[in-house]
Amino acid sequence: MSVDEDTRWLEWVTKQFETIAGEDKEIDLDEFKTALKVKESFFAERFFALFDSDGSGSITLDELLKALNLLIHGNETDKLRFLFQVYDVDGSGSIDPDELRTVLKSCLRESAISLPEEKLDDLTLALFESADKDNSGSITFEELKAELENFPEVMENLTISAANWLKPPDIDQKKRKTPRYLTRAYWLNNSRKLFFLCLYTLLNILLFVIAVLRYSTGGPWLMLARGCGICLNLNCTFILVLMLRRCLTWLRATWVVKVLPLDQNILLHQIVGYAILIFSLLHTLAHVMNFVLITHADTTYNMWEYLFTTRPGIGWVQGTASITGFVLLVIICLMVVCSSTFVRRSGHFEVFYWSHLFYIWFWALLIIHCANFWKWFVVPGVIFVVEKLVGIAVSRMAALYIAEVNLLPSKVTHLVLKRPPFFHFKPGDYIYINIPVIAKYEWHPFTISSAPEQQDTIWLHVRSMGQWTNRLFEYFRQSESQAVSNKRLTASLRNRRHHARTQQEELFKSVSSGETVASNEDNAIELTSYRKNGVQPGSQKPNPDLGVQVELEEVPPVTREITAKLSENHRYCNIKSYVDGPYGTPTRQIFASEHAVLIGAGIGITPFASILQSIMYRYRMRKQNCPNCNYSWCETIKDNEMMLRKVDFIWINRDQKSFEWFVSLLTKLELDQADEEPEGRFLEMHMYMTSALSKNDMKAIGLQMALDLLAKKEKKDSITGLRTRTQPGRPEWGKVFQKLSEEKKGKVYVFYCGSPALAKDIKAQCEAFGFHFYKEHF
Repeated sequence: MSVDEDTRWLEWVTKQFETIAGEDKEIDLDEFKTALKVKESFFAERFFALFDSDGSGSITLDELLKALNLLIHGNETDKLRFLFQVYDVDGSGSIDPDELRTVLKSCLRESAISLPEEKLDDLTLALFESADKDNSGSITFEELKAELENFPEVMENLTISAANWLKPPDIDQKKRKTPRYLTRAYWLNNSRKLFFLCLYTLLNILLFVIAVLRYSTGGPWLMLARGCGICLNLNCTFILVLMLRRCLTWLRATWVVKVLPLDQNILLHQIVGYAILIFSLLHTLAHVMNFVLITHADTTYNMWEYLFTTRPGIGWVQGTASITGFVLLVIICLMVVCSSTFVRRSGHFEVFYWSHLFYIWFWALLIIHCANFWKWFVVPGVIFVVEKLVGIAVSRMAALYIAEVNLLPSKVTHLVLKRPPFFHFKPGDYIYINIPVIAKYEWHPFTISSAPEQQDTIWLHVRSMGQWTNRLFEYFRQSESQAVSNKRLTASLRNRRHHARTQQEELFKSVSSGETVASNEDNAIELTSYRKNGVQPGSQKPNPDLGVQVELEEVPPVTREITAKLSENHRYCNIKSYVDGPYGTPTRQIFASEHAVLIGAGIGITPFASILQSIMYRYRMRKQNCPNCNYSWCETIKDNEMMLRKVDFIWINRDQKSFEWFVSLLTKLELDQADEEPEGRFLEMHMYMTSALSKNDMKAIGLQMALDLLAKKEKKDSITGLRTRTQPGRPEWGKVFQKLSEEKKGKVYVFYCGSPALAKDIKAQCEAFGFHFYKEHF
């Protein structure tokens, strides 16, 4: 923070103190937490104890400001000494292992990180043994200072003011000096979209002017009505063109994708929808005002008859133009309101889904309402109907059965579908799925998280965020609970047999090794029984000459667990589902880029799970091994299938459990790159956990040092189990993109899937660095 920001923060602290302190001008511990908005924690108590210089159990404004001024204006040594005092709980002048463990446990709690007690002990010992240079059994201030010097980024954080230590709310946000939409980078990076929008706007203006000139003799209201009417003909047809998903998917594989903003079809669909609403309101208003003028000049029909009856004979189908017009306006307003972000993001996707089905009545009524609309609509309408019929035919030709279901943390349902032989897709594609037992008529879009090279199955990861997704999770959770309850005795019997089997294996090992075995009649009987069944002592395999069938309990434990897992999930095999798709997304551009940056927020990893698997499959196809030694390398030959030279994968999660969704996949990807490449790793992974205290927070210094030391020792991260170290807090996009730009691996393409709020920040950074930005839409 700058000097000015520090000053403003101190003013804010003073006002908070004066508001809460009251007449006695002192605050206790609870009031201290409230004043600085510090949550209940070990650190809040330690800060208060250090600020309370006279040990009275309360602090005055002078004591508080004196301590904060020292932290703000003090040097690195002053701040480090304060940190040492926080860790030195008993005030003895040194930190023993138990004190350090207490501090690290508090850090873990505030970071929402859950680790076993044994792992906490390992963290404590890793940091303690590294800092205790003289092996005295305690850490002195000098030893802590020396240890911190091994972590340059930590020493850099010592220059951060107390405002960041205590993490108050943002008093004032940094304002952008120049509006993003006025920057040159914005116009360069959005040139295709902006050019298309300009053409779209000019076309609407041109049609409006032509209609106005044609009906110039009918008065201003009729001119406005006709001008808006012809624009509605265009827009009510164009909004359909933007939803021809199969055609758009096909066009993505052609040169057209370099000219037209096909990746923005959802955004354009929304823009056209709002344009239809505006034109419809103006069109209706103009006709009403025109009817008012007509009724004043001619009393043959009154206003009511013009608006709500067919007597005046307005319209080409039985004079129904007025009635159909009002119905169309109601449908348009309903569809726009139910399509708003508030409805779709608040867990009421079904409201959006069912209201959007009014499009059938919308186009039918438009054909009746306007004599010329069918001329605009006939070609796109026929294509749309053909697409729908093809989708229905394909989905019904071979129903897909759910082969396996896994319930993952944070209410994520992992569906494994049997893949039909004719189903072909690209990495990152999505499908619409219908599961009749959940909702008979509802279709919902989800990204395919398995790779195309996975021939037998299709994976979907469904986050429970709405009515349908919650029903899906609860359906399988209840089925699982019921199955566990029904199989209670079976599981008990299996456990008893497993225990007996373990004893028998130990007996076999003893016999095979020639060890003396105590005389035990039961063991002798069991051993004889196993020999009769063709199992040789010291081996867990049957004698093939005897042709004996081995039961589940007679196979190795790992195989038994896998078999049991498959048998448990087998109960879902009779659940039928239907899919419509696949449909393409902007991520299809990944393989045509040289340096791809994949950013997933939360469950937004799903398209990249498929892409990463496919990338690594192609990477392994390029990999070469020397026949005379263990050296391996990857050919950097570019081809039409994959131009990639480097891939950076960034996954941002709020909590620790969310990493469990794809940790096995990421572990496999790390193993594929066990060997270092001469030009660096082809795939680099970056994990961020936003609930963890960031490195800018001084309370997290000890924890981050301990995690780094233990990760270096064990060669894996304590939070995820991956080799990649999980970074606390949120990425600093400026620094991240600066590093990517300096790697010089070719033009950088950034692909994002996640919340719209984060997308704006990332897109702004991409514009600043000249990176191409693509966001997942469906």
